[in-house]
Amino acid sequence: MRRSDREVTDQKEIDAILAGARVCRVALSDGNGPYIVPICFGYEPGVLYLHSALEGRKIDMIRADPRCCFEVDLYDELIRGERPCSWGVRYRSVIGFGTATILTDPEEKKHGLSCILRQYDSAVHDFTSNEVQNVAVIRIAITSMTGKKRV
Repeated sequence: MRRSDREVTDQKEIDAILAGARVCRVALSDGNGPYIVPICFGYEPGVLYLHSALEGRKIDMIRADPRCCFEVDLYDELIRGERPCSWGVRYRSVIGFGTATILTDPEEKKHGLSCILRQYDSAVHDFTSNEVQNVAVIRIAITSMTGKKRV
């Protein structure tokens, strides 16, 4: 990382950034180039879960190449300077890499969906067989991630 003074190395702080984020951007690639998509997600140590339609570009790309990159961020405040080029932002972010798997086991899908919902709501939710069958749940096994902040 170029700005080592902004690097976040404490895993608890990285976990807190992931817990506070509301949107995850997932980057994929195929022979036609890169593709990035903002998506609802759930985090538990070592794993991200994503909710998706059963078909589409994202699903096709994961099937072709499951390697991916992800990013989440928390925007804290705009820092105004005397000149526009001296402005900045207080932020916290995490960028990571992993391998995506489209889950097929209904119990694994329910676990992933529960994780996603916990990201946004503390209530416990049940899922019908039909709901589980009609949605794709993607698990990203995180292979590495780094945090960065400006406070």
